[in-house]
Amino acid sequence: MDGLQLRSLVTDKGELELSLASVPVAEPGPDEVVVRIQASPINPSDIGLLFGAADMRAAKFSGTAAEPVVVAPIPDAYRRAMAARVGQSLPVGNEGAGIVIKTGADAQGLMGKTVAILGGAMYAQYRTLKARDCLVLPAGTTAAEGASCFVNPLTALGMVETMRRENHSALIHTAAASNLGQMLNKICLKDGVALVNVVRSPAQVNILRDLGAVHVVDSSKTSFMEDLIATLVDTGATIAFDAIGGGKLAGQLLTGMEIAATRKMTSFSRYGSTTYKQVYIYGGLDTGPTELNRAFGMSWGLGGWLLTPFLMKIGPAETEKLRQRVANEIKTTFASHYTQTVSLAGALGAPAIAAYNKRATGEKYLIDPSLGG
Repeated sequence: MDGLQLRSLVTDKGELELSLASVPVAEPGPDEVVVRIQASPINPSDIGLLFGAADMRAAKFSGTAAEPVVVAPIPDAYRRAMAARVGQSLPVGNEGAGIVIKTGADAQGLMGKTVAILGGAMYAQYRTLKARDCLVLPAGTTAAEGASCFVNPLTALGMVETMRRENHSALIHTAAASNLGQMLNKICLKDGVALVNVVRSPAQVNILRDLGAVHVVDSSKTSFMEDLIATLVDTGATIAFDAIGGGKLAGQLLTGMEIAATRKMTSFSRYGSTTYKQVYIYGGLDTGPTELNRAFGMSWGLGGWLLTPFLMKIGPAETEKLRQRVANEIKTTFASHYTQTVSLAGALGAPAIAAYNKRATGEKYLIDPSLGG
């Protein structure tokens, strides 16, 4: 059996080429299953692999409606960074969901089940993988409802767990009106964790207020720093997870935490407060340099945070507990909402690429490989 799979290729001409390839579907081993993929979200991490450093504004579209081809130039300044990908046709899609249509001898209990899966190459009609990598969805749950079971939910849960393990009591999240941010808000409300939501527009403030968010600050306002400091004094948040990455925001968060901490000090110190402050960058909505104006004392840290290393750190048993919570609350805490559903071919159309490549908050696309056209 063959199936279509979306591929991303960097050529030796310095171009990105996107296309659909017909690939054989591997027969399942004893502990494996074949899943017919019915839903797979387009996450920012997927876009990073899909487009690389190509200039999609200059993309050219050819082929047919059923077999589209997209070619986009890679600017000279970024070609060296993409050199390791030259000549490799890579599958895309971190997570998805669908129906098990074939199993190995040791996985027959999954036959016909709707499952969520994480393992890459999900922008495809079929996927063969280990049974242990499947999360059986509760009865009555559709593939679309379970397609985003892993990346956003486990990231949000991982942030709260990191906060606890590093002895902080409240946290800050940026780009907080995103699907992930909405999930994190629901988790914190349910678990009694104080959360400072940082957004970039009044409309995003309203989105979170409607979901019951207690602390929301708008970075587009002239009073942003004053508003931020007030919420940090109120919550005591000393750890932040930043989806923006570039620009001044990470430094502003550290400065705000420092000012909030010094307001509780009873004596002056030229080294600032002894309260440890941590910002983890986990996204790159702003691809420019991270700018720090060192006005936050000497007790602070800035680093990166990714889901996979975190799960490896906590181990399989703890990871399974998080996965099970996601399954139990898939229609409530971890519900995802999509702007539009497209086919594999539709995902390579000019209108869809222009829309989801904006990476706009609240505008998430879903690929359904079982759709035609």
